[in-house]
Amino acid sequence: MLRILYIAYPLLTVSQQSAGGAEQMLWTLEHEMAVRGISTTVAASSGSQVSGELLITGEPSSQADDYERRNREHQDRILQWLHSGRQSFDLIHDKSGSFWPRAAEIDIPVLATLHLPRHFYPQHYFEDIPANVSFTCVSASQAASFVDLNNLMEVVSNGILLSQFEPNYGARAGLLWLGRICEEKGTHLALDIAARLDSPITLAGQVYPFSYHQQYFEKEIASRLRQMPKASFISSPSMEEKRKLLREAQALLIPALADETSSLVAMEAAASGTPVVAFSRGALPEVVKDGVTGLVVDEMEEAVEALGQIGKIKPEACAQHAQKSFSSGRMAEEHLRIYECICRHSSAQPRAAVPQGSF
Repeated sequence: MLRILYIAYPLLTVSQQSAGGAEQMLWTLEHEMAVRGISTTVAASSGSQVSGELLITGEPSSQADDYERRNREHQDRILQWLHSGRQSFDLIHDKSGSFWPRAAEIDIPVLATLHLPRHFYPQHYFEDIPANVSFTCVSASQAASFVDLNNLMEVVSNGILLSQFEPNYGARAGLLWLGRICEEKGTHLALDIAARLDSPITLAGQVYPFSYHQQYFEKEIASRLRQMPKASFISSPSMEEKRKLLREAQALLIPALADETSSLVAMEAAASGTPVVAFSRGALPEVVKDGVTGLVVDEMEEAVEALGQIGKIKPEACAQHAQKSFSSGRMAEEHLRIYECICRHSSAQPRAAVPQGSF
Protein backbone atom coordinates (compact mmCIF):
# COMPACT_ATOMS: atom_id res chain seq x y z
CA MET A 1 0.00 0.00 0.00
CA LEU A 2 1.38 3.39 -1.00
CA ARG A 3 2.05 5.92 1.76
CA ILE A 4 1.57 9.49 0.52
CA LEU A 5 2.29 12.76 2.31
CA TYR A 6 0.34 15.71 0.91
CA ILE A 7 1.66 19.20 1.61
CA ALA A 8 -0.92 22.00 1.72
CA TYR A 9 -0.68 25.74 1.18
CA PRO A 10 0.45 27.15 4.54
CA LEU A 11 -1.93 30.03 5.23
CA LEU A 12 -5.31 28.30 5.10
CA THR A 13 -7.03 25.19 6.39
CA VAL A 14 -7.85 22.25 4.15
CA SER A 15 -11.45 21.06 4.20
CA GLN A 16 -14.45 20.53 1.99
CA GLN A 17 -15.29 24.18 2.68
CA SER A 18 -11.96 25.55 1.36
CA ALA A 19 -12.24 28.59 -0.92
CA GLY A 20 -8.93 28.23 -2.73
CA GLY A 21 -8.62 25.92 -5.71
CA ALA A 22 -5.41 24.27 -4.50
CA GLU A 23 -6.96 23.52 -1.10
CA GLN A 24 -10.12 22.17 -2.70
CA MET A 25 -8.11 19.92 -5.00
CA LEU A 26 -5.95 18.63 -2.17
CA TRP A 27 -9.03 17.77 -0.09
CA THR A 28 -10.73 16.06 -3.02
CA LEU A 29 -7.67 14.13 -4.18
CA GLU A 30 -6.73 12.97 -0.68
CA HIS A 31 -10.34 11.87 -0.11
CA GLU A 32 -10.32 9.85 -3.33
CA MET A 33 -6.99 8.23 -2.42
CA ALA A 34 -8.21 7.28 1.05
CA VAL A 35 -11.29 5.68 -0.52
CA ARG A 36 -8.90 3.59 -2.65
CA GLY A 37 -7.05 2.33 0.43
CA ILE A 38 -3.98 4.55 0.06
CA SER A 39 -2.36 5.60 3.34
CA THR A 40 -2.57 9.41 3.37
CA THR A 41 -1.19 12.12 5.62
CA VAL A 42 -1.77 15.84 5.06
CA ALA A 43 0.64 18.49 6.37
CA ALA A 44 -1.54 21.55 6.91
CA SER A 45 -2.72 24.21 9.33
CA SER A 46 -4.62 23.25 12.47
CA GLY A 47 -8.37 23.02 11.94
CA SER A 48 -7.97 21.18 8.65
CA GLN A 49 -10.32 18.25 8.06
CA VAL A 50 -8.91 15.35 6.04
CA SER A 51 -9.67 11.69 5.41
CA GLY A 52 -6.34 10.30 6.62
CA GLU A 53 -3.90 11.61 9.23
CA LEU A 54 -3.30 15.32 9.81
CA LEU A 55 0.20 16.63 10.49
CA ILE A 56 -0.38 20.06 12.03
CA THR A 57 2.33 22.54 11.06
CA GLY A 58 0.95 25.61 12.83
CA GLU A 59 -2.04 27.89 13.04
CA PRO A 60 -3.76 29.26 9.93
CA SER A 61 -2.91 32.92 9.47
CA SER A 62 -5.39 35.76 9.04
CA GLN A 63 -2.78 38.50 9.45
CA ALA A 64 -2.06 40.53 6.35
CA ASP A 65 1.18 39.66 4.56
CA ASP A 66 2.16 36.86 6.96
CA TYR A 67 3.00 34.39 4.19
CA GLU A 68 6.80 34.33 4.49
CA ARG A 69 6.81 33.65 8.24
CA ARG A 70 4.04 31.06 8.09
CA ASN A 71 5.50 29.28 5.06
CA ARG A 72 8.91 29.00 6.72
CA GLU A 73 7.29 27.57 9.86
CA HIS A 74 5.21 25.19 7.74
CA GLN A 75 8.17 23.84 5.79
CA ASP A 76 10.50 23.59 8.78
CA ARG A 77 7.98 21.53 10.76
CA ILE A 78 7.45 19.18 7.83
CA LEU A 79 11.20 18.64 7.46
CA GLN A 80 11.63 18.15 11.21
CA TRP A 81 8.91 15.49 11.12
CA LEU A 82 10.46 13.72 8.15
CA HIS A 83 13.95 13.77 9.68
CA SER A 84 12.61 12.39 12.96
CA GLY A 85 11.89 9.06 11.27
CA ARG A 86 8.58 8.69 13.10
CA GLN A 87 6.80 7.94 9.84
CA SER A 88 7.99 6.94 6.39
CA PHE A 89 6.45 7.76 3.03
CA ASP A 90 6.79 6.41 -0.49
CA LEU A 91 6.10 9.79 -2.06
CA ILE A 92 5.40 13.41 -1.17
CA HIS A 93 2.81 15.28 -3.22
CA ASP A 94 3.47 18.99 -2.87
CA LYS A 95 0.28 21.00 -3.35
CA SER A 96 1.68 24.08 -1.59
CA GLY A 97 3.49 25.51 -4.60
CA SER A 98 6.65 26.20 -2.62
CA PHE A 99 7.95 23.15 -0.71
CA TRP A 100 9.61 21.33 -3.59
CA PRO A 101 12.69 23.61 -3.87
CA ARG A 102 13.71 22.12 -0.47
CA ALA A 103 13.35 18.53 -1.67
CA ALA A 104 17.15 18.11 -1.72
CA GLU A 105 16.96 18.01 2.10
CA ILE A 106 15.14 14.65 1.99
CA ASP A 107 15.54 11.38 0.09
CA ILE A 108 11.86 10.84 -0.74
CA PRO A 109 10.53 11.43 -4.27
CA VAL A 110 8.44 14.59 -4.56
CA LEU A 111 5.69 15.30 -7.07
CA ALA A 112 4.89 19.01 -7.28
CA THR A 113 1.61 20.10 -8.82
CA LEU A 114 2.04 23.46 -10.55
CA HIS A 115 -1.27 25.22 -9.99
CA LEU A 116 -0.24 28.70 -11.18
CA PRO A 117 0.91 30.38 -14.39
CA ARG A 118 4.69 30.23 -14.67
CA HIS A 119 5.29 33.93 -14.11
CA PHE A 120 3.59 33.68 -10.70
CA TYR A 121 6.51 31.56 -9.43
CA PRO A 122 9.90 33.04 -8.49
CA GLN A 123 12.34 32.33 -11.31
CA HIS A 124 14.91 30.80 -8.96
CA TYR A 125 12.46 27.98 -8.15
CA PHE A 126 13.33 26.49 -11.54
CA GLU A 127 17.10 26.78 -11.15
CA ASP A 128 18.98 23.79 -9.71
CA ILE A 129 15.82 21.71 -9.31
CA PRO A 130 16.44 18.83 -6.86
CA ALA A 131 16.88 15.48 -8.59
CA ASN A 132 14.04 13.85 -6.64
CA VAL A 133 11.38 16.30 -7.91
CA SER A 134 8.87 15.65 -10.68
CA PHE A 135 6.16 18.04 -11.85
CA THR A 136 2.64 17.86 -13.17
CA CYS A 137 0.41 20.58 -14.59
CA VAL A 138 -3.36 20.91 -14.48
CA SER A 139 -4.03 21.94 -18.09
CA ALA A 140 -2.47 21.72 -21.53
CA SER A 141 -2.19 25.49 -21.91
CA GLN A 142 -0.33 25.74 -18.61
CA ALA A 143 1.99 22.82 -19.42
CA ALA A 144 3.09 24.55 -22.64
CA SER A 145 5.04 27.08 -20.56
CA PHE A 146 6.87 24.38 -18.56
CA VAL A 147 8.15 22.16 -21.39
CA ASP A 148 11.76 22.90 -20.44
CA LEU A 149 11.42 21.01 -17.14
CA ASN A 150 13.13 17.61 -17.33
CA ASN A 151 10.80 15.74 -14.99
CA LEU A 152 7.50 17.06 -16.31
CA MET A 153 4.90 14.30 -16.15
CA GLU A 154 1.61 14.10 -18.00
CA VAL A 155 -1.08 16.74 -17.45
CA VAL A 156 -3.73 15.77 -14.89
CA SER A 157 -6.71 18.07 -15.19
CA ASN A 158 -8.69 18.81 -12.06
CA GLY A 159 -11.89 17.05 -11.11
CA ILE A 160 -14.76 17.49 -8.67
CA LEU A 161 -16.96 15.21 -6.58
CA LEU A 162 -19.84 15.12 -9.04
CA SER A 163 -22.17 13.50 -6.51
CA GLN A 164 -22.21 16.77 -4.55
CA PHE A 165 -23.85 18.70 -7.39
CA GLU A 166 -27.38 18.21 -8.68
CA PRO A 167 -28.40 19.86 -11.96
CA ASN A 168 -31.29 22.30 -11.93
CA TYR A 169 -33.51 22.01 -15.00
CA GLY A 170 -36.06 24.53 -13.73
CA ALA A 171 -36.31 28.26 -13.15
CA ARG A 172 -33.21 30.41 -12.61
CA ALA A 173 -32.60 34.08 -11.88
CA GLY A 174 -29.68 36.48 -11.57
CA LEU A 175 -25.97 36.34 -12.25
CA LEU A 176 -23.30 34.83 -10.03
CA TRP A 177 -19.61 35.42 -9.43
CA LEU A 178 -17.97 32.90 -7.10
CA GLY A 179 -14.37 32.50 -6.00
CA ARG A 180 -11.31 34.13 -4.47
CA ILE A 181 -11.74 37.90 -4.54
CA CYS A 182 -8.74 39.57 -6.17
CA GLU A 183 -8.00 41.70 -9.20
CA GLU A 184 -6.75 38.91 -11.47
CA LYS A 185 -10.10 37.12 -11.06
CA GLY A 186 -11.89 40.15 -12.53
CA THR A 187 -14.39 40.40 -9.68
CA HIS A 188 -15.01 44.10 -10.40
CA LEU A 189 -15.75 43.32 -14.05
CA ALA A 190 -18.48 40.88 -13.02
CA LEU A 191 -20.17 43.72 -11.13
CA ASP A 192 -19.72 46.06 -14.10
CA ILE A 193 -21.29 43.52 -16.46
CA ALA A 194 -24.29 43.13 -14.16
CA ALA A 195 -24.61 46.92 -13.87
CA ARG A 196 -24.62 47.28 -17.66
CA LEU A 197 -27.51 44.82 -17.87
CA ASP A 198 -29.25 46.14 -14.74
CA SER A 199 -29.27 42.52 -13.61
CA PRO A 200 -29.25 41.12 -10.07
CA ILE A 201 -25.89 39.58 -9.17
CA THR A 202 -24.58 37.67 -6.19
CA LEU A 203 -20.91 38.01 -5.36
CA ALA A 204 -19.71 35.17 -3.14
CA GLY A 205 -16.14 34.54 -2.08
CA GLN A 206 -13.23 35.10 0.24
CA VAL A 207 -10.60 37.82 0.53
CA TYR A 208 -7.21 36.27 1.31
CA PRO A 209 -4.94 37.81 3.99
CA PHE A 210 -2.81 39.88 1.63
CA SER A 211 -2.88 43.67 1.90
CA TYR A 212 -3.19 44.15 -1.87
CA HIS A 213 -6.23 41.83 -1.94
CA GLN A 214 -7.83 43.70 0.95
CA GLN A 215 -7.10 47.07 -0.65
CA TYR A 216 -8.58 45.84 -3.92
CA PHE A 217 -11.76 44.75 -2.15
CA GLU A 218 -12.23 48.11 -0.44
CA LYS A 219 -11.41 50.20 -3.48
CA GLU A 220 -12.99 48.23 -6.32
CA ILE A 221 -15.59 45.90 -4.80
CA ALA A 222 -17.06 47.49 -1.67
CA SER A 223 -17.48 50.81 -3.47
CA ARG A 224 -19.38 49.16 -6.33
CA LEU A 225 -21.55 47.11 -3.98
CA ARG A 226 -22.66 50.28 -2.21
CA GLN A 227 -23.85 51.73 -5.52
CA MET A 228 -25.62 48.59 -6.80
CA PRO A 229 -28.92 47.86 -5.02
CA LYS A 230 -29.35 44.66 -7.04
CA ALA A 231 -25.99 43.27 -5.95
CA SER A 232 -25.52 41.12 -2.85
CA PHE A 233 -22.36 39.84 -1.19
CA ILE A 234 -21.78 36.56 0.66
CA SER A 235 -18.44 36.27 2.43
CA SER A 236 -16.82 32.81 2.50
CA PRO A 237 -19.90 30.79 1.49
CA SER A 238 -20.24 27.26 2.83
CA MET A 239 -20.34 24.31 0.44
CA GLU A 240 -24.11 24.09 0.92
CA GLU A 241 -24.50 27.79 0.10
CA LYS A 242 -22.24 27.43 -2.92
CA ARG A 243 -24.24 24.52 -4.32
CA LYS A 244 -27.48 26.47 -3.88
CA LEU A 245 -26.05 29.57 -5.57
CA LEU A 246 -24.81 27.56 -8.53
CA ARG A 247 -28.12 25.74 -8.96
CA GLU A 248 -30.19 28.92 -8.92
CA ALA A 249 -28.08 31.29 -11.04
CA GLN A 250 -28.99 32.16 -14.60
CA ALA A 251 -25.28 32.23 -15.44
CA LEU A 252 -21.87 32.20 -13.79
CA LEU A 253 -19.42 34.95 -14.78
CA ILE A 254 -15.65 34.31 -15.02
CA PRO A 255 -14.13 37.56 -16.38
CA ALA A 256 -10.56 36.51 -15.53
CA LEU A 257 -7.73 38.95 -16.20
CA ALA A 258 -4.95 36.39 -15.65
CA ASP A 259 -4.32 33.19 -17.57
CA GLU A 260 -6.29 30.69 -15.52
CA THR A 261 -4.67 27.26 -15.32
CA SER A 262 -8.00 25.59 -14.51
CA SER A 263 -11.43 26.54 -13.16
CA LEU A 264 -13.12 24.46 -10.50
CA VAL A 265 -16.06 26.81 -10.32
CA ALA A 266 -16.70 26.37 -14.06
CA MET A 267 -16.72 22.60 -13.52
CA GLU A 268 -19.10 22.96 -10.58
CA ALA A 269 -21.37 25.21 -12.64
CA ALA A 270 -21.54 22.64 -15.44
CA ALA A 271 -22.37 19.90 -12.93
CA SER A 272 -25.18 22.14 -11.67
CA GLY A 273 -26.51 22.67 -15.18
CA THR A 274 -25.51 26.34 -15.05
CA PRO A 275 -24.02 28.04 -18.13
CA VAL A 276 -20.80 30.05 -17.87
CA VAL A 277 -19.69 33.22 -19.60
CA ALA A 278 -15.89 33.27 -19.39
CA PHE A 279 -13.05 35.30 -20.80
CA SER A 280 -10.72 33.37 -23.11
CA ARG A 281 -7.76 33.35 -20.74
CA GLY A 282 -5.40 30.43 -20.23
CA ALA A 283 -7.20 27.12 -19.72
CA LEU A 284 -10.73 28.54 -19.56
CA PRO A 285 -11.48 27.45 -23.16
CA GLU A 286 -10.37 23.93 -22.13
CA VAL A 287 -12.84 23.85 -19.24
CA VAL A 288 -15.76 25.83 -20.70
CA LYS A 289 -16.89 24.11 -23.89
CA ASP A 290 -17.96 27.03 -26.04
CA GLY A 291 -21.57 26.69 -27.16
CA VAL A 292 -22.16 23.64 -24.95
CA THR A 293 -21.47 24.55 -21.30
CA GLY A 294 -21.18 28.28 -21.85
CA LEU A 295 -19.85 31.05 -24.03
CA VAL A 296 -16.19 32.06 -24.25
CA VAL A 297 -15.55 35.73 -25.02
CA ASP A 298 -12.59 38.09 -25.25
CA GLU A 299 -13.72 41.14 -23.31
CA MET A 300 -16.49 42.84 -21.35
CA GLU A 301 -18.61 44.05 -24.28
CA GLU A 302 -18.73 40.54 -25.70
CA ALA A 303 -19.70 39.20 -22.26
CA VAL A 304 -22.65 41.59 -22.12
CA GLU A 305 -23.77 40.45 -25.56
CA ALA A 306 -23.23 36.78 -24.71
CA LEU A 307 -25.57 36.98 -21.74
CA GLY A 308 -28.34 37.87 -24.18
CA GLN A 309 -27.75 34.48 -25.84
CA ILE A 310 -27.25 32.43 -22.68
CA GLY A 311 -30.66 30.76 -23.00
CA LYS A 312 -29.25 28.73 -25.89
CA ILE A 313 -27.03 26.81 -23.45
CA LYS A 314 -29.01 23.85 -22.15
CA PRO A 315 -28.64 22.61 -18.55
CA GLU A 316 -28.83 19.01 -19.77
CA ALA A 317 -25.80 19.51 -22.04
CA CYS A 318 -23.86 21.17 -19.21
CA ALA A 319 -24.54 18.29 -16.82
CA GLN A 320 -23.71 15.63 -19.41
CA HIS A 321 -20.39 17.27 -20.21
CA ALA A 322 -19.52 17.51 -16.51
CA GLN A 323 -20.23 13.82 -15.96
CA LYS A 324 -18.01 12.92 -18.91
CA SER A 325 -15.11 15.29 -18.23
CA PHE A 326 -14.84 16.45 -14.62
CA SER A 327 -14.86 13.35 -12.41
CA SER A 328 -12.59 13.41 -9.35
CA GLY A 329 -12.36 9.63 -9.71
CA ARG A 330 -10.70 10.05 -13.10
CA MET A 331 -8.33 12.62 -11.60
CA ALA A 332 -7.41 10.24 -8.76
CA GLU A 333 -6.72 7.31 -11.08
CA GLU A 334 -4.44 9.44 -13.27
CA HIS A 335 -2.54 10.65 -10.20
CA LEU A 336 -2.24 7.10 -8.91
CA ARG A 337 -0.59 5.99 -12.15
CA ILE A 338 1.91 8.85 -11.84
CA TYR A 339 2.61 7.95 -8.19
CA GLU A 340 3.33 4.35 -9.14
CA CYS A 341 5.53 5.42 -12.04
CA ILE A 342 7.62 7.76 -9.86
CA CYS A 343 7.98 5.16 -7.12
CA ARG A 344 9.12 2.54 -9.65
CA HIS A 345 11.81 4.86 -10.96
CA SER A 346 12.86 6.10 -7.55
CA SER A 347 16.19 4.70 -6.39
CA ALA A 348 19.36 5.84 -4.68
CA GLN A 349 20.38 9.47 -5.13
CA PRO A 350 21.18 10.98 -7.52
CA ARG A 351 17.86 10.07 -9.06
CA ALA A 352 17.49 9.73 -12.80
CA ALA A 353 14.81 11.70 -14.56
CA VAL A 354 11.47 9.94 -14.90
CA PRO A 355 10.77 9.49 -18.62
CA GLN A 356 7.82 11.57 -19.80
CA GLY A 357 4.79 9.48 -20.64
CA SER A 358 6.35 6.39 -19.04
CA PHE A 359 3.23 5.53 -17.09
